[in-house]
Amino acid sequence: MSLTGIFLCTFLIVHLIGNLQLFKNDEGYAFNNYAYFMTHFTPIKVVSYLLYASIVIHAVYALILSMQNKAARPVNYARYDGNANSTWSSRNMGILGTVLLVFIATHMQNFWWKYHNDQVPYIEYQTDLSTGVRSSRALEANEFIDYQVSTDNGVEIVKARDLYKQVDFAFENPFLVFFYVLAMAALSFHLIHGFQSAFQTVGFSHKKYVPIIRFIGVWGFGVLIPIGFALMPLYFYFVK
Repeated sequence: MSLTGIFLCTFLIVHLIGNLQLFKNDEGYAFNNYAYFMTHFTPIKVVSYLLYASIVIHAVYALILSMQNKAARPVNYARYDGNANSTWSSRNMGILGTVLLVFIATHMQNFWWKYHNDQVPYIEYQTDLSTGVRSSRALEANEFIDYQVSTDNGVEIVKARDLYKQVDFAFENPFLVFFYVLAMAALSFHLIHGFQSAFQTVGFSHKKYVPIIRFIGVWGFGVLIPIGFALMPLYFYFVK
């Protein structure tokens, strides 16, 4: 649980940095190039399989630990105030994790699955290399064969799957936007407890470093990262 959790936290940082390309006002040029790189660069593909395995292992171990805890104490204490000895997030990690598991499945169905199964639009970018001026046009399926980069008379031509357009289309749905924001709230509480707990479980609990870990867990993973991800659907729904 702890090791996969720490690995998933590392992934969140990389994923957020990459997805910040969505905020560029370039008709998806940077984001679509990033999407192709992340799905075709061999070392990244290897890490992706580790990511999928980590998600499954993390979820399975969460279920196993929950069952073990339930079996160890099938009957609650006669007099016990859980609120006095634990935080709300620590008592509800199972619920928060379930919300996140549904979110991951929804997220992958909307973007990962459609991108890998050729169910997103296509786009062509033409960039004048002397001036930097870029134009774009939508492509029909019969005009496109995977990802292509070429140069013709000083003009760079890039043809790509338009995942940016798919993101724009998906976040036209207010219910999906609401669910994404709700899931990021769940992620926030999940990470506030989980980040610090993971380091404590692996034995990294020296009094000198615990305050630093707690600070990073709360303000980095509990606040900045969830807000960064939540701003993306809100940006497309309200601004684009």
